[in-house]
Amino acid sequence: MRVDRCDFSGYKVYPSRGKTYVRGDSKTFRFLNAKAESLFLQRKNPRKIAWTQVYRRMHKKGITEEVAKKRSRKNVKVQRGIVGADLASILAKRTAKPEVRAAARQAAITKAKTEKREKEAKKAASRPAGGVQAPKVTKLATKGTGKGGR
Repeated sequence: MRVDRCDFSGYKVYPSRGKTYVRGDSKTFRFLNAKAESLFLQRKNPRKIAWTQVYRRMHKKGITEEVAKKRSRKNVKVQRGIVGADLASILAKRTAKPEVRAAARQAAITKAKTEKREKEAKKAASRPAGGVQAPKVTKLATKGTGKGGR
């Protein structure tokens, strides 16, 4: 016994039941009853007709056995070192007390300031002490004083 499916509703069509519709391009459609055929010919969408199998499947109706929810995997955070700092040094800096961190910051600032002062002093020493400098020549003065572009 061959059991077909209704092309509109999705229900079983047993032998000697329903209608077969043949379209102009020779494609055949099996319908359970005149209601399904009529809705098909009106070009109704079976996904929007509440009693069809497609609608019920889309809207999760009539699922008897309770399917266990899929367990989503939790993301595991992994700590690892980066270029220039291994994990141990990163953790040590993180666990350092705020007072220690502030003291280290002040030390770094004073070191940078002293290096800057030394650099400026070295630059000042290399400059001529006389203070007389040649007059600065602008670009306009260096260009020819001929006729303007002729």
